[in-house]
Amino acid sequence: MAKNKYYVVWNGRQIGIYSNWDSCKLQIEGFKGAQYKSFPDRASAEEAFKAGYQKSTDNSQQTTVKSYENLPENQRPIGQSIAVDAACSGNPGKMEFQGVFVETNTHLFKSPVYEQGTNNIGEFLAIVYCLAWQKKNKLSYPIYSDSVNAQKWVREGACKTKIAENENNRPLFDVIRWAERWLKENTFRVPIYKWRTEIWGEIPADFGRK
Repeated sequence: MAKNKYYVVWNGRQIGIYSNWDSCKLQIEGFKGAQYKSFPDRASAEEAFKAGYQKSTDNSQQTTVKSYENLPENQRPIGQSIAVDAACSGNPGKMEFQGVFVETNTHLFKSPVYEQGTNNIGEFLAIVYCLAWQKKNKLSYPIYSDSVNAQKWVREGACKTKIAENENNRPLFDVIRWAERWLKENTFRVPIYKWRTEIWGEIPADFGRK
């Protein structure tokens, strides 16, 4: 059975703590400058609400609840690995992605916010960026992503989005072209695994916005 989440809205139509996503969504969808985040329990949500948005969303201070810590070691994710994830407000909408070291929850990289993107595009770019970032830094950690589509696109070497390029999202498509070119010109042996959300909980790189 899925564990209930709690949602804090610091800036929205009505600020407060909500026990389900639908109620939270009513407060923030279409609200300019909305500030919100999910938490695994009521106590964490109340503490975050009091602490404020900036402190509660500072990656250097966050502590991710690892729901898999009580599992046998052979059923846990690889600690020495990098998790990537994307977030998108709207479809298409403002999109960004980031990477987190699984064992320590250390924030490794975060993209700018791109206009008129999608979660699938962000997940694809997150994996390719992580591959390129590791190659540049002479690292070879396994990568976890919770997106099957993104992993398929990486294997095929192409971002198969149906979103059309236009003046507003051209910077994003420039990055897509870079990613596709990088995959074509580089070889990599870093394994890319599916993050098992149903067992391990949210991926460590999750933005906490759903």
